[in-house]
Amino acid sequence: MKQGKVWLVTGAGKGFGYEIVKAASASGDKVVATVRKESEKDIFDGDPNVLVLGMDVTLPKQVEAAVEKGIARFGGLDVIVNNAGFGIVGAIEEISDEETRKQYDTNVFGVLNVIRAVLPQLRKQRSGHIINISSLFAYDAIPAWALYGSTKFAVEGISVGLAIELAPFDIQVTALAPGLFRTNFLDAGSFLTPANPIGDYDKTPAGQYRNNAGAYHGNQAGDPAKLAKVVVALAAQEHPPLHLPVGLDSLQSYRNNAARTSREIEEWAGKFPATEV
Repeated sequence: MKQGKVWLVTGAGKGFGYEIVKAASASGDKVVATVRKESEKDIFDGDPNVLVLGMDVTLPKQVEAAVEKGIARFGGLDVIVNNAGFGIVGAIEEISDEETRKQYDTNVFGVLNVIRAVLPQLRKQRSGHIINISSLFAYDAIPAWALYGSTKFAVEGISVGLAIELAPFDIQVTALAPGLFRTNFLDAGSFLTPANPIGDYDKTPAGQYRNNAGAYHGNQAGDPAKLAKVVVALAAQEHPPLHLPVGLDSLQSYRNNAARTSREIEEWAGKFPATEV
């Protein structure tokens, strides 16, 4: 009989995913940790609680195979953490169609691929918790991060709809939005910039963020190991929240945008009363 929880964590080779796998295993749970790079496959060697599988979230057949192997090894799935993703930093105009699709293929369609692969098992069990890693950029737009943020807006929207649809099956959903944490996300090679930047943006905030994104690496306020503990505690909740900002910067981003949006809507609702349209 299966004891404890069984996790599936994508993007487990580094950053949040790596720390979440370690924290879940330390709690006594079993973890299916998926990684994309061959060099990452031995990172949890010696941990009997962890099964590391190569998987690219953009390839549905690979996702389905990994889910099947995980279920066969541990007998089910309880907590799904959709963590795999990357960022492209630049003004929206600068980012090509090809670059945009690559961003969405991983951050949005990759999440959907995993959800589709795990739901037959979760529906069969009539239980489970899907945790989709969002971002503070899903709460408000920041120059040069707007396109990346739009993928996280999509993750938030998918999570809301999913929660409603899965409620009859007793499957929980949380969109967890970290603030800025000291992960590899801003390390050289972990994010992209447009292949064809537009010089006119260089002296604008978008251009400055694009050119200096790497300077923030290692200076972020958040500790990813602490976030991993939050995720493990979240998975233990009987009635977890649908939305969870983690970090003071993420919480403040939500509050600022919510207040500004409310003010704007109420102001313009008075100028164009809904009852007159």
